[in-house]
Amino acid sequence: MVHPIYGLFCRMHAIIGYLADRAGSRRWPFLVGLVLLAAATALLCIGTNIGLWIAGRLFQGAAAAVVWTVGIALLVDTVGKEGLGQAIGYVSMSLSIGTLAGPLLGGVLYQHGGYYSVFGLAFGLIGIDILLRLVLIEKKHAARWLMPETETMASSLEQNDNKMTPAQDASDSSAIENGPPSEMSEKKSTRTRNPVGQAITLLSSPRLIVSLWGYFIVSLVLTSFDSVLPLFVQETFGWEQTGQGLIFIPMMIPHLSDPITGYIIDKYPKSPRYLATGAFIGAVPVAVLLRLVTDNTMHHKVVLCVLLAMLGLCLAVAMPPLVTEVFHAVKEKENEFPDIFGRGGAMALAFGLSNMGFAAGSLIGPFFAGFIREDAGWGTMGWAMAIMTGVSAIPILLFIGGLIGKKPSPPNESDQPTPE
Repeated sequence: MVHPIYGLFCRMHAIIGYLADRAGSRRWPFLVGLVLLAAATALLCIGTNIGLWIAGRLFQGAAAAVVWTVGIALLVDTVGKEGLGQAIGYVSMSLSIGTLAGPLLGGVLYQHGGYYSVFGLAFGLIGIDILLRLVLIEKKHAARWLMPETETMASSLEQNDNKMTPAQDASDSSAIENGPPSEMSEKKSTRTRNPVGQAITLLSSPRLIVSLWGYFIVSLVLTSFDSVLPLFVQETFGWEQTGQGLIFIPMMIPHLSDPITGYIIDKYPKSPRYLATGAFIGAVPVAVLLRLVTDNTMHHKVVLCVLLAMLGLCLAVAMPPLVTEVFHAVKEKENEFPDIFGRGGAMALAFGLSNMGFAAGSLIGPFFAGFIREDAGWGTMGWAMAIMTGVSAIPILLFIGGLIGKKPSPPNESDQPTPE
């Protein structure tokens, strides 16, 4: 029950994304999120009733919204377009492994170390993260020290511009003022500063909508197993907390390949469409075959581990293309309507919207899998997952990377790599 509550409050991603785009630095929102996360974890640790646990999970959801959205925006600011795929691969790897490793480590620590050992690990990880954020130097700040020659060139160019003759200045000004009124009004009307307007503009992109939906499905499948798999192996195989945690290892290992998927995306720009589509289609037979696991035998235990590993591989291949698609969807909008999002852009807002899809999946997934398994059985739950992933493969094939068959628009100057 607490996992859906966490996902419910994670839907603050869009608000956090807009504020992060307007903030002058990514570091301080990041730190605020981590401090809030530590406070929420402390509330869960000392909580003695359901009210405190719900409040703790709500605050954890808010903290996750800040940390995840600002973190992705910081990554995009630092890496840029050229190495984005591989960088997102590492992020997807950490997200998936963290989601699956939570039950594993929590179960083992709880059984062998007791209640407070679980929270000790959580506080230790949060403390390390806070220290890393304190020593963080953002790329735009480091550029002031590392590229003095670039600033010198920029200032000299500015001085040359200021030396423009009055006649040239007057002629340029009159040309701008006497330009076509419709063109001037169109350029003015393209800028959208209202957060709701920016969100609507982003959601008018089919690429972003499909990416958000795919991310939702990935999250739904991951969190479905979070809630159902431990109960299934307990009832079927009689496994205790340690075994219930270790069963997630087969799903975790394939996610180590996420950076490889990201490298392929960087090297072959047209590959995201086919990687994501193939991953979703490949998940269909794997989810259906889960119905084969029914008995407490070594053969069925091996089959379950193999199927979980194959499903984990499908999810591992699907995630990097879906996340990088958010970046390209925003750039496509900016190329179509320059300066539409004003100063600061809308990259964090876009990733916030995408992460809302993941949060919605974590909200629905446990109920989706739990109710189906309870009412119709383990095999029917697999069929339901197969239908969801199979149907989702259709819009992914059509829209990831742009509408299939449509020639890509020429890149904007802002997309070109800047000299280091």
